[in-house]
Amino acid sequence: MKNLYNKDDNQQMVERISKLNPTAKAEWGKMSPAEMLFHCQQPIRAGLEEIKLKRSFAGLLFGKIAKKQVLSDKPFKKGLPTDKNFKPNGSYDFEKEKAGLIEIVSRLAKLGPGGITKEQHPFFGTLTPEEWNNITWKHLDHHLSQFGA
Repeated sequence: MKNLYNKDDNQQMVERISKLNPTAKAEWGKMSPAEMLFHCQQPIRAGLEEIKLKRSFAGLLFGKIAKKQVLSDKPFKKGLPTDKNFKPNGSYDFEKEKAGLIEIVSRLAKLGPGGITKEQHPFFGTLTPEEWNNITWKHLDHHLSQFGA
């Protein structure tokens, strides 16, 4: 698994984000490119304690099982439901959201694993910094692939 705390791996992800354009068509799902860029920032913000989210009831029931599947080597399935805390719910400026995602992803390499919260993930529960990395990498990869980047 690639590592967002590693400068070179992080730069590869930033380059993929940079290739996105506002007219890219999604291969699946309902989000626009700008909405996807907003959406991808939210779990990272939770991981950096920029937003505080309560543990969801569904997470309490199914989080451990889902965590095991999400941390496997298999890519995310297409069309999985989006956590309501991370759903886009407005109109978004593509360039602003692109710059925001590049900035927050780049910050992960600067902060390293020590910058990740010790608080529980709202769905998966307790995660190590390495597990945060793996889920974040797979999530970004999933959505960038969705838009051909």
